[in-house]
Amino acid sequence: MKKILVIEDEPEMRRNITALLRYYDYEPIAAENGRVGVETARRENPDLILCDVMLPELDGFGVLQALQADTTLARTPFIFLTAKGEKDDLRSGMNLGADDYLTKPVANADLVRAIEARLRRSERQSNPRV
Repeated sequence: MKKILVIEDEPEMRRNITALLRYYDYEPIAAENGRVGVETARRENPDLILCDVMLPELDGFGVLQALQADTTLARTPFIFLTAKGEKDDLRSGMNLGADDYLTKPVANADLVRAIEARLRRSERQSNPRV
């Protein structure tokens, strides 16, 4: 079962996303702010990270930078899931190295497809055919 870290400060959104992930047989782990998210990622070593941009204590951009500086987490697929949908926000997130940038509200099916695509890509990169 793939482990997915959800870093989201809004309790209802966090609950909804983790319930959706459980429904699709993922193992969700939740963190309520950026600082806790980084600590949780280091402890749990998730297969993928979903992260809001606007977070208390450490914003999503700071989370991504902290994780990319950690050699064990630098290649973990990272998807921003945020209400900040301006082109400059998207560009900033992608320039920092996010694998995807989804704007809330996002349809459940679109979120699951994005997760599946990033996990497949990660699997291919980890196990290239000889």
